[in-house]
Amino acid sequence: MSSRHRDRFLIVPVMLCTLLGTPASAAVATPDGPAPPVGAEVARLFTEAAKATEQYEQGRRAAERQRATADRLEDRVTRQRERLGVIHDAIGAVAREQYRTGGSLAHAGRLLLAGDPDALLRGYRIAARAEKAVSRLLDRERTAERDLVAAETSARAAWQNLDARNARLAAVKRGIETKLESAQWQLQAEADRSVAAGRCAGAVRIEQPGRAPRGPDWVAPVENYALSAGFGGAGERWASRHTGQDFAVDIGAPVRSVGAGRVASVSCGGAFGIEVLVQHSDGYYSQYAHLAGVTVDQGQRVDTGQWIGQAGTTGNSTGPHLHFEVRLTPYLGSGVDPAVWLRERGVIL
Repeated sequence: MSSRHRDRFLIVPVMLCTLLGTPASAAVATPDGPAPPVGAEVARLFTEAAKATEQYEQGRRAAERQRATADRLEDRVTRQRERLGVIHDAIGAVAREQYRTGGSLAHAGRLLLAGDPDALLRGYRIAARAEKAVSRLLDRERTAERDLVAAETSARAAWQNLDARNARLAAVKRGIETKLESAQWQLQAEADRSVAAGRCAGAVRIEQPGRAPRGPDWVAPVENYALSAGFGGAGERWASRHTGQDFAVDIGAPVRSVGAGRVASVSCGGAFGIEVLVQHSDGYYSQYAHLAGVTVDQGQRVDTGQWIGQAGTTGNSTGPHLHFEVRLTPYLGSGVDPAVWLRERGVIL
């Protein structure tokens, strides 16, 4: 279990004491009507947090690209100024030479004394054209410098604006995550009360994610997870050996059916806490345990990837995670290795 999950789990007793002061399942009246179920609110906040994270990451990457562009332009401005310095030095040398030789008066004297005035005039005309060419080059270089400075200034301003926007997005993201964490523990408190009473709460209807009409036949039971305890592992937490695959996820994380089938049972209480069992057309059963809430009813048909519950830490659990099993029968003890079973169906964990 990650330190983040462990830290959150350690504060459960304190949060539960606070939450149990007022029944979390009671609907709170608002000007627009009763508040939505906690599970639905958690699902909504998960979606908002994901969108905010995506926007923040897009903005961060855009800011990094813009900053790199500004840095490249700044380097080009530096090189352009070095080129201008060389041209300025060359023109200065020409001016100094003209001053040293007397400028146009010296030219007139040379013409009077020249053995071939035509050749000398041609030389002067060539020199004059060269000087004009150097002047035009200098003008172009100055224009290029101004353009580069303008582009560099614009890129740097865009980068700074993106940085400011990202700071605002980060604040929004933190606000959503704070609300989500509060709602997550409220959801878990409701689940713990249901398990303690041995009475399962009804299914909470939450908006399902959009799925492609022809998606895969099989999927992993959760997204954005870290694998923890695997199948067949030994430890003091289990009576014999671990019977499934654990996925470390946050409380309230959507849990989805790995394949199409029918909900064989929904139950709460015992070592698995709140759990859902799905029967698939090939005769296998998939189990989803330690949930904080369910979104389906017994006997309901489900599609591949359909949300059937929300992860939690009910029952014999040391922290938020999904315990996932694949069984030959509906009963404990008939399990097969879920990772191998999914891999045979094209799902690599």
